[in-house]
Amino acid sequence: MSETHVGRIWMIGCGNMGGAMLRRWIASGVVAGSDVDVVNRSDRALPAGVRQARDLPDGPLPDVVILAMKPQQVDDIAARFAERLAGVAMLVSILAGVEEAALSTRFKAGAIVRAMPNLPVAIGKGVVALDSASASAPARALAEQLMLPLGLVEWVAPAQFDAVTALAGSGPAFLYRFIDSLAAAGVAQGLPRDQAERLALATVEGAGLLAASASVAPGALADQVASPGGSTRKGLDVLDADKALDGLLTETIAAATRRNAEMAAAARG
Repeated sequence: MSETHVGRIWMIGCGNMGGAMLRRWIASGVVAGSDVDVVNRSDRALPAGVRQARDLPDGPLPDVVILAMKPQQVDDIAARFAERLAGVAMLVSILAGVEEAALSTRFKAGAIVRAMPNLPVAIGKGVVALDSASASAPARALAEQLMLPLGLVEWVAPAQFDAVTALAGSGPAFLYRFIDSLAAAGVAQGLPRDQAERLALATVEGAGLLAASASVAPGALADQVASPGGSTRKGLDVLDADKALDGLLTETIAAATRRNAEMAAAARG
């Protein structure tokens, strides 16, 4: 393997998230399509060179195996493929709510790495949380090398993984709801829907880019926009009253975190 190429990959499952990751890897050059084999229940449109089938290929094990099917399928996949995969150097799982310990009882690998990506990995602007108790320093470096083309990569303590999954993994969905609501609020004030949607989307895009490059916290940016006694301040007063927005988002993240913990408990058996 070169410094810019992670070697051969087998992916078990390649739906929306797995496909987004794979396309970005190939586009960035960290993975070659000809080095990837995908096991899918049915054929999907995949990048050129990628092979897909219903079963794992013959021959030696790859450098990395990626579990990207639905979390509820982990027992079925283990029953089918655990023996074939035994001894693989690295197993990477993007299965929400399935802990490393639960994976290690089903699969025998040199290192098991949990990864939680979010959908903006498709454009290299995602977040990938990583966790592993079994990975050596070289294995952790390889996991980072694989994930860096996808966006921000953060190693997370196991106890915090459910919360990070809720915040960053589910966060785009919550933000998309906010964009819809922002546009709907514009429609309520008389804007045509298509125009309100364009304005809301561009506003969130630009504000996010500015916040990412700013030297001050987002809350400070909000105060910079809001002149005393102005219209922005009046709007912020609604969001800030009784910490309404903080409370809503705290409940939202807590609900998602609880569900991740429930799925983890189910995977433990």
